[in-house]
Amino acid sequence: MSNIAGKAYAMNVITPIKSYWAWINKLIFWAAIKFPGALTGLITLSLIHYARWVILKDSEFPHLAKEQPKEKLHYTYMLFFSNFNGSWDQYVDSFTFAIPGGLDLFWKWNIRYPKSVTLTPFHKYIRYNQIETIHYYSAYPLAAANDVKAAKQVKTALTQFHQDSQTLSDDEFMAGYKTLLRGLQHDLGDMYPTPIVTMAAYEVQERKYKHEREQAALAGGENG
Repeated sequence: MSNIAGKAYAMNVITPIKSYWAWINKLIFWAAIKFPGALTGLITLSLIHYARWVILKDSEFPHLAKEQPKEKLHYTYMLFFSNFNGSWDQYVDSFTFAIPGGLDLFWKWNIRYPKSVTLTPFHKYIRYNQIETIHYYSAYPLAAANDVKAAKQVKTALTQFHQDSQTLSDDEFMAGYKTLLRGLQHDLGDMYPTPIVTMAAYEVQERKYKHEREQAALAGGENG
């Protein structure tokens, strides 16, 4: 299914903006980078893998071959793309609740932008301008954003423990190891597939079962 790979959803939204307003958006993006406190509500959303806004001039769209007719566009365009966990509605609503003023600031100059509140017109605007992601690859389809963060925490802690334990006695090592495990309890959860709500999630689970069956068959052949 388009847009989805395992637990992750890819969103691409491209909206027109009049060229003489585009420089204002660029200035706003620059200010957001220099003063990230304005985006605190967005940064703390744990379901987001990645989010980015880009301004594309009418002359910056790809022209892949001489045979491809050149398009004459009437607007500059703003491209928003993001990867996240959860449903489409959860994500869009989270954006609205976290930084409603920020959304209005970023999209204010875009053609027919209805503001982020109320939700229904904003939902319609995003759906109308969303481009389907027909090819979407995820290296870890069973991992949510929090799973990735937890794995990094575990790796960092293990690396540090390895460095610090080189000269420890057996008893000291075991005491340090138990302390390490207690500190990592919240980062040692298993990754499970989400309930099957899309064909993509179903296919991930089917591939997992197929792999397990193949491994069991190989083990049985070796034992026989």
